[in-house]
Order: sequence, then C-alpha cells, then structure tokens
Amino acid sequence: MSKTASSGCPECDGRLTASGDETVCSECGLVVREDRIDRGPEWRSFSDDDTNPERTGAPLTRSRHDRGLSTEIGRSTRVTGRKRRQFARMRRQHNRARISSKRERNQVYGFTEIRRLVGKLSLPERVQEHACSLFRSAQKEDLLRGRSIEGFAAATVYAACRVASVARTVDEVVDAARATHDEQRAAFDALNRDLGLPIGPVDPAEYLPRFASKLDLDTEVERRAREYVEETRERGIAGGRNPAGVAAACLYTAARDLDAPLTQADAADVADVTPVTLRNTYVDLQN
Repeated sequence: MSKTASSGCPECDGRLTASGDETVCSECGLVVREDRIDRGPEWRSFSDDDTNPERTGAPLTRSRHDRGLSTEIGRSTRVTGRKRRQFARMRRQHNRARISSKRERNQVYGFTEIRRLVGKLSLPERVQEHACSLFRSAQKEDLLRGRSIEGFAAATVYAACRVASVARTVDEVVDAARATHDEQRAAFDALNRDLGLPIGPVDPAEYLPRFASKLDLDTEVERRAREYVEETRERGIAGGRNPAGVAAACLYTAARDLDAPLTQADAADVADVTPVTLRNTYVDLQN
C-alpha cells in the first residue's frame, strides 16, 4: 500500500509517494530513492502463516541417532579430479566424526535394522518412531549387554505394533528380521520386564481385515467373523489361544455360514497356524 512521503520532489517539487521499496514522484516519475533491503522475516513458512517461526529443513525425528540434526556431504557429478577426491576425503572424515562411540554405532545399526523391518512389513511411521524410542530406552537401561542387537530391533518393532494396535504376529516380524525366535523372545521379555510396556492381550479382531483381504473374502464375511470374535470373548474361548488362529477360525466359520469358498488349510496358512489349531476353535464355536 502506498503512502505519501514527507518531502517534495527535488526536481519539480511534486508529491512523493513510497510504494514497495521505491520512493517516486507522482508528477514527473523521478525515482528519488530505492530501498532493496528485505525487511520481512528471515525465516520462511510453508504453511502461509507469518507468525510461524519454523525454519526450513527436515523435522526432528527419533529414528536417527542424532535426531536428524547432522549434515551430510552429498555427491555431485559436476566435480571431477582433485576436487572430487577432496570431497571424498571430507565425506569419509565427516562420517567418522558423526559416530563418536561404540554406543552410537550400535544405535545406528539398530535404527537401520528397525527402518528395514518397518519398510518390509509395510508399517506406519509412528511404529518406526516408537520402536526407535524403545531401542534408545533399552540401551539407556543397559539391556543390550549380552543380547543381540537384531533381536532388540525385532522386539521393539513387535512391541511398537502391539502398543499401536497394528496386527503383526511374532512369526511375521521374525521372518522379516535378521534374528531368531529365541533372540527376539529374550529381547522382548527384557523390554516388557524392565520398561513396563503398556500392552495387553492381542485382540483377534485386529487380524480380521488383513486376513480377509489376503483370502479375498467379502465384507459380509468379515462382519460375521467379528460377531464370532465377540462370542469367543464373551464365552472365554479365546483365552490362552493364539489370537491369529482365533481370527482365522472365526473367518472360516463365517465363510461356512455364508457359503463362501474357504478351506481350513487356506485359513490356517494365512494365520501361520496348523489346521488342527484352527479346527479346535471352530469346534468350540459350533458347540
């Protein structure tokens, strides 16, 4: 918005007006003075909010050992010869300086394994953030001593899934991990015992959408299976049983009621249980 200047034009004594960063005579058009200084905020907000002082750059994250604050020396195809070798030496020394202790090195390796598991299991970002936070807490409590880092990575991912109510079985996590069942179990027991994880029994209903999608079942079958899950909970059938097996048995029972094409072997295979385990729950539902 323009405003009238206090003094007149030095050429014609005309009225001066200030518009933007220039002061111009409204009579002859003489530019009396220029001001190229940007007097706006030094930061830039991408949310169209001038009162937001957030700067550019990646946000802080718990999935990196340095919270994402460190810089990286990139690679360029335009640099050749001596400069390229110099940048390679700088990059190598910079990477060495970022990890100053064995504790940080183990943390970087554990976080890398957690990110790999999260990507392979198609898990949401909140699970990755929580798993890395659990790994950091376990390292702070000195729980990694004498135990496998890969086992703790698998255990923290499984624990984060349990806390976030994301349906993933232990076998699915271990199959994608570089740890054995014993290593994962030892790490998870240590986490649950020393950190007091806020987790309870797994609800079989959490597995129904994923199992129904893999078996290509209709939504009506899934809805009927949810009713059977409620029935198993009320009658105490699900107590002490594999929740994935209970979910598969409920889907199989619902498919039988609605004449949907589903065999016991297929239902047991998607839940990674034996047909005998599925059949026991199915018989109890029928009784």
